[in-house]
Amino acid sequence: MTRPRATLALLLLALALPALAEQAEPARAPGASAGEARARWDSLTPEQKKELRERYRTFRELPPERQERLRQGLARLRSLPPEQRAEVERNWRLFRQLPARERKELLERYERFEEMGPERQEQMRQALRQVMRASPQERQRFFENLRRWREMSPAERARARELWRQRHGNRP
Repeated sequence: MTRPRATLALLLLALALPALAEQAEPARAPGASAGEARARWDSLTPEQKKELRERYRTFRELPPERQERLRQGLARLRSLPPEQRAEVERNWRLFRQLPARERKELLERYERFEEMGPERQEQMRQALRQVMRASPQERQRFFENLRRWREMSPAERARARELWRQRHGNRP
């Protein structure tokens, strides 16, 4: 797998596996003994413990196939070289900081990702990176433009594309 594809796969994994480590193994870090896991659990605040219990309950309610996919994803995440894992974790933190509406919007777009061709996939990777790193005002503008785009008729979209090409050439 090429680096951009691997990075995207890892990003998608991170997006698809909300707080996977906590869900799959709520109090145990990789390689931690039972005593270390207990100490880690004891160091959590009551709110953190409550959240982990809720996430674990949600995990247990998933179909067994989905649970296994999550476990496999966690194993892949843990097996990454430190720099790649740090990148995935950074992207995950950025994603989690987005408002729920924006996270939902991004996830809906990425559900369609696998159906796209390689060139379009690369465009989507670039767009996601830009949105994730944008300021809240820029993200708001992006989502407002997206909303307006979706409200346009096919003829209006074609006209907007033509205007873009006239102003900017054939750049994506």
